[in-house]
Amino acid sequence: MASRGKRVGVDRRTVLKGMGAVGAAGVLGFPAVLRGQVREIKIGSIQPMTGPLAAIGKSTRQGNQLAVDHINGGGGIKSMGGAKLTLVPGDTQYKPEVARAETERLMGEGAHVLVGAFDSGTINAMIQAIKQATKPIPLMIDIGAADQLTQQGSKYVFRSFVTTQTLGRKGIEYMLEMFKISGVTPKRAVLLHVTDLFGQVQKDRTLEWHKKLNAPFEFVEIIAYPTTTQDLSTEVAKAKAAKPDLLLAVTRLNDAILLVQEMYKQRVEVQAIMGPGNPGFYHPNFSKTLGKLAEYTLDNVPWYNPKSALTQKVAADYEKRFGEQLTTDSAWSYQGVMVVADILERAGSTDPDKFVEAARKTNIKEHVTSGGNIQFSENGDNIGASTAMIQIRDGRARVVLPKEIAETQLVYPVPKLWERG
Repeated sequence: MASRGKRVGVDRRTVLKGMGAVGAAGVLGFPAVLRGQVREIKIGSIQPMTGPLAAIGKSTRQGNQLAVDHINGGGGIKSMGGAKLTLVPGDTQYKPEVARAETERLMGEGAHVLVGAFDSGTINAMIQAIKQATKPIPLMIDIGAADQLTQQGSKYVFRSFVTTQTLGRKGIEYMLEMFKISGVTPKRAVLLHVTDLFGQVQKDRTLEWHKKLNAPFEFVEIIAYPTTTQDLSTEVAKAKAAKPDLLLAVTRLNDAILLVQEMYKQRVEVQAIMGPGNPGFYHPNFSKTLGKLAEYTLDNVPWYNPKSALTQKVAADYEKRFGEQLTTDSAWSYQGVMVVADILERAGSTDPDKFVEAARKTNIKEHVTSGGNIQFSENGDNIGASTAMIQIRDGRARVVLPKEIAETQLVYPVPKLWERG
């Protein structure tokens, strides 16, 4: 228990201690005897574990679990006598009706807090279940950007992730900076996007900020397609016919791979393939599947801060544990649980209203994700959340903007897809 007047919360020392304890004692952190002496706090992790987003769900669940292990290894929630976190799994199957049912199930089974769920459409269904519950519990949106998620009047919904407003603005800002650095300015662009909730909203925000910031290129085609598509040949042919300098895409993982393969097949020549806010381009499976074809792909994404010593340790632990690079999916799902733990530590209780009260006072300065201090606005958004522009280089996503956290220099314009070896 912290002394009076001292801030109670999850800090860097707790995380590092937790990492060491996990290494020594395994995933559960402590022997069964010790675990039996403390209270259990159930964190419902609702992620897309099956269906089209299963590869994403695997990464987000791993991020949630790593955070739980670090907290437990560091002594649990000290203000509650060392209470341990337990991750209780739920699977959205990338279906809103299933996400709602899973939310109701976990609330009924005694979950204290929920985290999830990557896809804005399924998160929206979860929020409806919480709003209509007799005894609602808090939801921390670890990944999910559609603006309207936190605009529905539920005091129990918080988002540690960015909004599509932020994604739209930063995407165009980074493009303008890229053009200035390279001295090359595109004139024509094509925007392809999936038609799920996130894809629709991100398309709208990209167009909105393109206009607001007076970007120097025009959109000559806007092409929509369903997330479940197995063939993008028609869409890519239409994009090629528009003769774009720049191809912007809002995709999921599977269609991101299809898109680049089809562009290679049809010999579409552009200055860059870029995501203005794209969940498909940064995932390790994108590079693993495409190999050289993935190189130089650019993506504006909520990322992690590679220059932070804390982030470097967490990233190394994640890669050692799970055999893949820390990315948006794993970093922000990790941070979502860490924010929940910080709030619980200061609340000293699992009571939903005390959780909300403590959440309003959140101010986390040291964390693994891109952006400033984690603080929540009146509607529950993280006002410090921001993004980075990453580029695939040597099979890994690396930050190229902003300059203060860049890992390598930007390459733009990029080599043609069929000239990459």
